Amino acid sequence: MALSDPTRRAILEHLARGEASGTELARPFSISVPAISKHLRVLENADLILRRKDGRVHRFRLAARSMREAAAWLEQYRQFWETQFDALANYLEATSEEERNPNDDTSI
Repeated sequence: MALSDPTRRAILEHLARGEASGTELARPFSISVPAISKHLRVLENADLILRRKDGRVHRFRLAARSMREAAAWLEQYRQFWETQFDALANYLEATSEEERNPNDDTSI
């Protein structure tokens, strides 16, 4: 899962501000350039970023179409979980009210 790793998510956040080289992407992290390269390959294989070679430097940018597709897919699950959490909040509120007023017959 390309998005499961916090370093890869941070790389995507950095690339949301614009194109960057592998060295530039490695700078904020306390990991080696080869480790960043591995993360970049995972993101590239997931079609989330694009690579272009500028001389000896590899430059990376977001793959906009893939990011839009991923965002749409995640939105479906956000809506589902919001509904679930709202239902849980309502249940907990009702349960809490019953515990505060155990002899109140109005809830029956």
